[in-house]
Amino acid sequence: MMRIDLGGQWQVLQDGQDETTPATVPGCIHTDLLAAGRIEDPFHRDNEVHQQWIGEADWTFIRTFEAPAELLDCPRVLLRCEGLDTLATVRINGQTVGQADNQFRTWEFDIRRALQAGPNTIEVHFDSVMPLIRKRYKARPLVSPKCIAHEPAGRTYVRKSACNFGWDWGAVLITAGIWRTIELLGIPSARLGDLRIDQDHSRKGQVDLNVAVEADSLTDGPLTAAVTVSLDGQPVAETTATLNCGKGGVKLTLRKPRLWWPNGLGDQPLYTVAVELRDAAGHVLDTQSRRIGLRTLRLRRRPDKWGESFEFTVNGVPFFAKGANWIPADQFVTRLSDENYRSLLQAARHAHMNMLRVWGGGVYEQDVFYDLCDELGLCVWQDFMFACSAYPSDDEAFMDNVRAEVVDNVRRLRHHASIALWCGNNELEQFVANDAGWPRMPWDWYKKLFDELIPQTLAPLDESRDYWPSSPHTPLGDRANHSDPTTGDAHLWAVWHGRQPFEWYRSAFHRFCSEFGFQSFPEPRTTFGYLNADERNVTHRVMEHHQRSGTGNALIMHYMLSWFRMPLGFENTLWLSQIQQGLAIKYAVEHWRRHMPQCMGALYWQLNDCWPVASWASIDYHGRWKALHYIARKFFEPVLVSGVEDADKGTVEVHLSSDRLEAVEGTVRWTLTTTAGETVDGGEIPAKIGPNRTKKLTTLKFADAIAARSPRELLVWLEFDVAGQTVSSNLVHFVKPKHMDLLEPTIKVQAEPADDGAFGVTLTSDRPALWAWLALAGGDAHYEDNFLNLRPGKAVTVRVKPAERMTLAAFRKALTVRSLVDTYEK
Repeated sequence: MMRIDLGGQWQVLQDGQDETTPATVPGCIHTDLLAAGRIEDPFHRDNEVHQQWIGEADWTFIRTFEAPAELLDCPRVLLRCEGLDTLATVRINGQTVGQADNQFRTWEFDIRRALQAGPNTIEVHFDSVMPLIRKRYKARPLVSPKCIAHEPAGRTYVRKSACNFGWDWGAVLITAGIWRTIELLGIPSARLGDLRIDQDHSRKGQVDLNVAVEADSLTDGPLTAAVTVSLDGQPVAETTATLNCGKGGVKLTLRKPRLWWPNGLGDQPLYTVAVELRDAAGHVLDTQSRRIGLRTLRLRRRPDKWGESFEFTVNGVPFFAKGANWIPADQFVTRLSDENYRSLLQAARHAHMNMLRVWGGGVYEQDVFYDLCDELGLCVWQDFMFACSAYPSDDEAFMDNVRAEVVDNVRRLRHHASIALWCGNNELEQFVANDAGWPRMPWDWYKKLFDELIPQTLAPLDESRDYWPSSPHTPLGDRANHSDPTTGDAHLWAVWHGRQPFEWYRSAFHRFCSEFGFQSFPEPRTTFGYLNADERNVTHRVMEHHQRSGTGNALIMHYMLSWFRMPLGFENTLWLSQIQQGLAIKYAVEHWRRHMPQCMGALYWQLNDCWPVASWASIDYHGRWKALHYIARKFFEPVLVSGVEDADKGTVEVHLSSDRLEAVEGTVRWTLTTTAGETVDGGEIPAKIGPNRTKKLTTLKFADAIAARSPRELLVWLEFDVAGQTVSSNLVHFVKPKHMDLLEPTIKVQAEPADDGAFGVTLTSDRPALWAWLALAGGDAHYEDNFLNLRPGKAVTVRVKPAERMTLAAFRKALTVRSLVDTYEK
């Protein structure tokens, strides 16, 4: 089969205009206009508001290409478009060859008759989606929440990324363009179609692969499919099947299989299944390959003393799902590189995450996302692309479109080891289908789409995974009770939207927490990038423009006054908001890990941003880790030591939580100090915890020490040591940080060269230095750890790699270290 990639340089023309603009495919209209200097950065200040005309306009992308003789000799030539955003008409040499109306589908058009020898012209015309959604919304309004005034209604009438139209963390920048690969396929006689790989783990010591092959054939000649399975480049099994009527299958047995495991539970070996389609003479007509991981990965629900469990099992072993929710990593996803994806996903692995939830208001992600999740051991909870709105499921054309979308994306993604669950939607049962909320999508409409069409389409395509209709969803009892603590998954927003204190989390005993979160501002370097110098105030209109959660900035400050002393200046406010965010999520996750298996998952909202904004993300748009991400690395550790304080009783409960699949034995050490650094008491406890368990080790009693001093000046330091190494540490305080009697520490900093342009930074402090953070003036760096609680007498070394190479002298001059006491006036 012949392939000609049509990506690269195109031209784009706005309807009604004469002048074209250079365009890049894959891409989108905004990035093309930006590259050509026709618009300013839409992320700077409030430029977004002044660029709404782009989404209102119609655009035509144009290029010429040569059709070689061998392509014209093919009886069938297809134009394959893996992503058209969204209402597209395709013309070859002025002849209409196809139309598209779904951003999430792959479109193929037979263009053989439209081609000519020599130069050919292709035009892809995109109608603005705005007139269509306005017309349909006026005829029948379907509810969609709006976060800001210029966010349009009616987005659910088109199958397009919902957050293109705005969200409570996203901009309103409505794109158009050829956003994925576009190519010509010349088919001389036959090509491979669907390729399905099913695994059978029922026999001990081996895995059977059932490989089903489909081919599209233009002749009656015999076809065979040669299937080879290899590991690390070496074949481990191979066979050949004869296709009958274009279909066939083989079974291959892999002995002594190397199983795939989520991050932290084992390795991630990946096998390659390669298929060659051959004709009667043995000529290879087409090839396809898939990388797979050998594993079972299911959602297990069964009655227990708390109600019904909700836990994922891998290779028969239950595990606590640790991770976050994923949104598109750029408002313009076409400019994301493979390295952008790798950086974010490696950061998730670095924080000991083992699961990400791909949220239903974005896109089915690029192949590279799932490839990297396979490699890194990050399980994927995959939503279908429906979120927080009513959908016209009484429209048969809409339903047919969705059915094709499900087929396309399940076939594309199902071979990935990382895919753990298919989920119908985000929060429709909570906000739309719930009669107590927005009743404009009746239950019968809802069920037709999410209880019937999607699962019925999915079932014959992928029997190896479970389907969950909505997140959150209560499968037992009253379905409208969307976050029942006894069953199903929950979205918990009492902290933040409900203004409950952080301590509320300790009253929540839900089975699986798939959304919860707390906002912070980006760091100064990011924030300065979208503000002018005279706009650096959290109540400035431009600062509020980069806050999409209604009273979000006020909420950050509301909680800050509850937990911390009033920060001094704009920059300290930004940094302190991040410490506060990390503390909030720490309260939640440590509690739920202490109560496994009652709770078996915590996926905070959210991992990443799509533009520079105040949000719930732990990594900002520019890839800079917030305090939360460093703190997450500690509360997601495979073995966690944590404490629960009771200031009234003067006690601290000490807990161990372990994700390990083997027993762990070590020593818990505790030290009671004053805020001045004086050691008051200490001790150690032999500790052993079984695989995949949590337990309370002891209750430490400090009533006498509190009576003799004050809870404001006492800190409890916890460490869990295994074979002489500290594998987890924690800090417990009896009062909120604003009431701590902290003294200003003297932090000594020693920096020395390390490998690969990095530096080793050793920190020591004469007094407790809480949430001490390193920063590099005027530059970015990767910090192995940050926002540390420094204890007197214990040196901590952190590896720091600047984004650009620096001399030791320059690095020492640029490096700053601050802690909590530096955020407020003494």
